[in-house]
Amino acid sequence: MGLNNLFVPLQDQFDNLEKHTQWGIDVLEKYIKFVKERTEIEISYAKQLRNLSKKYQLKKNSKEEEEYKYTSCKAFLATLNEMNDYAGQHEVISENMTLQITSELARYVQELKQERKSHFHDGRKAQQHIETCWKQLEASKRRFERDCKEADRAQQYFEKMDADINVTKADVEKARQQAQIRHQMADDSKGEYSSTLQKFNHEQHEHYHTHIPNIFQKIQEMEERRIVRTGESMKIFAEVDRQVIPIIGKCLDGITKAAESIDQKHDSQLVIEAFKSGFEPPGDIDFEDFTQPMKRTVSESSLSNSRGDGKSELKFGSKSKGKLWPFIKKNKGGGPEDFSNLPPEQRRKKLQQKVDELNRDIQKEMDQRDALTKMKDVYIKNPQMGDAASVDHKLAELGQTMEKLRLEAQKFEGWLAEVEGRLPVRTESSRRQSTMYETQNTSAVNNCAQDRERYSIGRELSGRPSMLLRTLVEFAAGICTAPTFFSGQNEGTMSVTEGEMLYVIEEDKGDGWTRIRRNEDEEGYVPTSYVEVYLDKNAKGAMTYI
Repeated sequence: MGLNNLFVPLQDQFDNLEKHTQWGIDVLEKYIKFVKERTEIEISYAKQLRNLSKKYQLKKNSKEEEEYKYTSCKAFLATLNEMNDYAGQHEVISENMTLQITSELARYVQELKQERKSHFHDGRKAQQHIETCWKQLEASKRRFERDCKEADRAQQYFEKMDADINVTKADVEKARQQAQIRHQMADDSKGEYSSTLQKFNHEQHEHYHTHIPNIFQKIQEMEERRIVRTGESMKIFAEVDRQVIPIIGKCLDGITKAAESIDQKHDSQLVIEAFKSGFEPPGDIDFEDFTQPMKRTVSESSLSNSRGDGKSELKFGSKSKGKLWPFIKKNKGGGPEDFSNLPPEQRRKKLQQKVDELNRDIQKEMDQRDALTKMKDVYIKNPQMGDAASVDHKLAELGQTMEKLRLEAQKFEGWLAEVEGRLPVRTESSRRQSTMYETQNTSAVNNCAQDRERYSIGRELSGRPSMLLRTLVEFAAGICTAPTFFSGQNEGTMSVTEGEMLYVIEEDKGDGWTRIRRNEDEEGYVPTSYVEVYLDKNAKGAMTYI
């Protein structure tokens, strides 16, 4: 049979070969179990990766949304998304291994078991047949041997009877006939034994040279297919992993690209834009000579200096040192509705956010109204589907809600226009130089301290009202009126009533605030939009008569 039938030398090891093939099936089932556990690990790993990615994902409508405008946070979000796709590839590994290996091998094992059972059944059947033939040969052989011995005994008895003169002729003839019968039986047994022997030799030759080799050939082919199938499955095991490597590589490339997209300068600029107040940094402080107590100069940043008076302000009071713009101190309460307690830039952003929020609410209500209107039209055309009048009440409610939202939006848009109209146009250099608005508040407090020091001079002139008025006029830079009411709730600000006339101590330097004084005991800041300032030269004379 050559190399195509290597199992022929094992024809006398039928039982051992049967055990070996069973062991081969056990090995294949063990490999299937191994791959199945691998797929379970991949599914578990993918699930854990997805849960991890979901855990750190951005939550909608949360404070975290504001943080993800920074490139570093965007890169982190991109990393989470890539990890989610990375987890998907492990799910693909599990799915492909299940379909291409475990499911296919499970079916193959069932077929293998049936084929093995059939081959060894045929082998056992062939063994039983040759054993039956052998038993027939042995029986024929024993019968031939027995008949030969009987014929010998009958022949010996006949010869003995024939030699005995005392035996009758009839007894001799009977003995002779009996001997002939036994010899005939022996001859028949001999022929049957010869025929059975030839038949057994033929069956034995067929058994060991045809039937068993064919069965062993099938078993060998079955075993080799099992081995090849195992190797192919191992290749698939590696190939399934290899197929997702490019996609996993793209996920990792995406993470790298996200990391490379981080722009520290851009993030720093976002921080500046998020927290800048809109105030300009305070100017230099002039030296004040206290050796001449009555010769007070006006600050070069005052309105008088802007008209060419050339006077400088007094030195800061000692109590105001270290404080910065207290009029924008954070309010512990909810704050006014128009955010007037905030610096201009911060106020503009808050108002813009409020306007955008109201516009979104209006759009949402409009969408609901359009949907209800379409529903009403359907009810009108198809009364059996519903009552059109039942929608009217909801439409009326939506109309009222939309009107309220529009009025609210108009109110905030008015405030926004007011703020945007008075914010200074800032250059790039000044924008880089601006710092947090809490730091910029120093100038206002110090200026208030200077005014209080000026008023100390007025109080020293008690009993001389004309001198007091002249002193107040000397340090005032103009007058203003308040066309509308302003409630100064924060430190450094001052409340004004509609129509009230006040002294202007320091003009608006571009930060949206004007420093004013009511009398020698009250001074502070008000938004420039809340007052009308008169800067003509007759302002001082007018103030004299207030």
